[in-house]
Amino acid sequence: MKILLVGGGGREHALAWKIRQSKRVEKLYCAPGNAGISELAECADIGVMEFDRLVEFAKEKQIDMTIIAPDDPLAAGAVDAFEAAGLKAFGPKKNAAILEGSKAFSKDLMKKYGIPTAAYETFDTPESALSYLENAKFPIVLKADGLALGKGVLICNTKEEAKDGVKTLMLDKQFGSAGNRIVIEEYMTGREVSVLSFVDGKSIKIMTSAQDHKRAKDGDKGLNTGGMGTFSPSPFYTDEIDSFCRENIYQKTVDAMKSEGREFKGVIFFGLMLTKDGPKVLEYNARFGDPEAQVVLPRMKNDIVDIFEACIDGTLDNIELEFEDNAAVCVVLASDGYPEHYEKGYEIKGLDNFKDKEGYYVFHAGSSKKDGTVVTNGGRVLGITAKGENLVKARENAYEAVKWINFDNKYMRNDIGKAIDEV
Repeated sequence: MKILLVGGGGREHALAWKIRQSKRVEKLYCAPGNAGISELAECADIGVMEFDRLVEFAKEKQIDMTIIAPDDPLAAGAVDAFEAAGLKAFGPKKNAAILEGSKAFSKDLMKKYGIPTAAYETFDTPESALSYLENAKFPIVLKADGLALGKGVLICNTKEEAKDGVKTLMLDKQFGSAGNRIVIEEYMTGREVSVLSFVDGKSIKIMTSAQDHKRAKDGDKGLNTGGMGTFSPSPFYTDEIDSFCRENIYQKTVDAMKSEGREFKGVIFFGLMLTKDGPKVLEYNARFGDPEAQVVLPRMKNDIVDIFEACIDGTLDNIELEFEDNAAVCVVLASDGYPEHYEKGYEIKGLDNFKDKEGYYVFHAGSSKKDGTVVTNGGRVLGITAKGENLVKARENAYEAVKWINFDNKYMRNDIGKAIDEV
């Protein structure tokens, strides 16, 4: 098979690595890719939102299947564009990707179908949002309705913070049109867990659990980022919680989307909060998480191409997902100053240290090639992933491996997976 992977971050590098393990794949292309992906695939300089060019490329190269990995092209209808051209594509169509594309839609869906989530209200004007805050309980959460690179969520401890948050989202447009409408919801407390799943429109298969660290600095301080590291599995995601979620959240979400005439095929990412009242949905994503993919995929035993095909064809019921009985931890090496202001273009040294090292992976997120060397080209630069027999060992291995890489203004959190010490 010839496969085209659309995207150019750490998630896509992990996907490229997993796809290349399939015996069915004779050629892998990636658009636009990055320096790491270029070692595994032939990269084409086409942007993820250039649907016409992507479709044209797929036809020219006689691509058998295209994997649309990032959120923006899915929400904008990339899968629809490929299917309209008679091409096979993995991912939800536009009317299903709204599950992530609109926070208001997903909250209304959960309310309508009795899927547990935080209490909320939706606002289309800053005046109505500010009026609501006058009598609200704090802390409180403000969410941009649209896509905001995982950063459009503000946790506000006081009324003043919340009013500033409304200004940031709706008046200053820090996240562009994503903040035209906002959701204000109750602040939930508990452990966060991420659960990825494959969906074929009617059936759902659950992958192993993970937990992301969103804040930029140690101790969950600093600004929200796209993710500074993650671990898998989550020791807090027990068999009892899994049973509850399968009955009350996972299949219910798939059925709800089908009932709404929005059949979902692809990956649903369930962001869960394990509250004292039981698990509740924090958010849905309509694709693999980043950096969750970097710890989930190395533990997956299945041929991922078989799964992609089953999701598209509606035969997912025939697949039994299998994961290794171990653990993985990913530490993100970022450019100092991320997610606000940072410099790029620094040479990355030590990448060869990962060659032929079983259980150690370096996934490129923001890198490019310049004059024959690999240089930094983003806020999140690399995801250093290591496996171990348990979470403690995997964490130890990951923090050993980050020492193998050096570049100017290298920054990371030093407490990824520290929560596992409390188990």
